[in-house]
Amino acid sequence: MEYVYAALILNESDEEVNEENITAVLEAAGVDVEESRVKALVAALEDVDIEEAIETAAAAPAPAAGGSAGGEVEAADDDDEEDAEEEAADEGGDDDGDDDEEADGEGLGALFG
Repeated sequence: MEYVYAALILNESDEEVNEENITAVLEAAGVDVEESRVKALVAALEDVDIEEAIETAAAAPAPAAGGSAGGEVEAADDDDEEDAEEEAADEGGDDDGDDDEEADGEGLGALFG
């Protein structure tokens, strides 16, 4: 992350973002510089307008903590669906639910002798 910070510092101070300058900033900060990471960063930022990237990132809304912003609404919808299914099951059944329970009990009894 410190490599990106070095590039941001150079950009903010209107210095060229190149290997030499990034290395100088990192060394001044006491970072053990890896030349391959510096080269990779410079190559990755070659066609990037850092100012535009910062403005775009600042303008994008941050996601709510804990997931998507619509998570609570979806959970409420799920509860409504479950309630509707339970009501439908209650309405569709017989008024006399004891017959079903007895039949289930007899079936289990038959299995175990």
